[in-house]
Amino acid sequence: MARNLAALRSQIETALAGRVTAPFTYRDRKIVEAVPAGIPEIDSLTGGLPRGSLTEICGPNCSGRTSLLVSALASRTADAEVCAFIDGRDAFDPHSAEAAGVELKQLLWVRCRNIEQALRSTDLLLQGGGFGMVVLDLSDIPAETVRYVPLNVWFRFRRAVENTPTIFVVLEQKPHAKTCASLVLHMEAKGGNWSRAAANDGDEFFREAHAWLFEGTVLRAEKMRSRVQATAGDFYRFGVDARDEAAIFETAMSGAEMQNPNSKMQEKIERLHRRGAEGAGK
Repeated sequence: MARNLAALRSQIETALAGRVTAPFTYRDRKIVEAVPAGIPEIDSLTGGLPRGSLTEICGPNCSGRTSLLVSALASRTADAEVCAFIDGRDAFDPHSAEAAGVELKQLLWVRCRNIEQALRSTDLLLQGGGFGMVVLDLSDIPAETVRYVPLNVWFRFRRAVENTPTIFVVLEQKPHAKTCASLVLHMEAKGGNWSRAAANDGDEFFREAHAWLFEGTVLRAEKMRSRVQATAGDFYRFGVDARDEAAIFETAMSGAEMQNPNSKMQEKIERLHRRGAEGAGK
């Protein structure tokens, strides 16, 4: 048995000679630089957005995916990095992005009408290089359409950013580039929180749904895949090991926080920092 295994191993090494170096040598996950997305809870869950890799953020409408993306753009442009946003359906709102902290002077906005234009634009920008972050937003394109994007397209995009400082993010409804992605994050909303518009519960009018006020929602983020091991960045990690493939994070967001995700919850940030300092002291 041992002789057969040794012979088989030798045969494989000979067949792969010149193409694969040491095929039986164990390789740990690649250690890359990761930068914060601007939301401490998400950074704690994922370890940050990896450079030189493809990151996939997926989820249905109102799942918080756009808020996370805007926060990441605000974080990168605040560090004077030039970013590119390929808008698959011309649905980007620059006024809301600017209000959330995005420096529009540092952002190239490519407005597309269909997925073909979006993919061609992405290919050109990734091959050209020079961007700190490139975002391909296909979230407003039906998942059935994105599903037919050939797998070699995602592989070409991933190869284009390898060994570069570019953060490549794809926004979708469902994870179609999962095979090529180094980080896959799924987001969803778990229902809204409502309150009556008046304290008088006896009034029949205020029992109707249209007389209730929206207070916020609960967002759920799940790290579906992480192929890279991130280096420690300028943010804290709390509670969840960034290498845990099944890590899940939930948080409640008020309506005001959802409007401006980048400036939301300064108290939460300070509280997380205190928790990190206390944990380091133990």
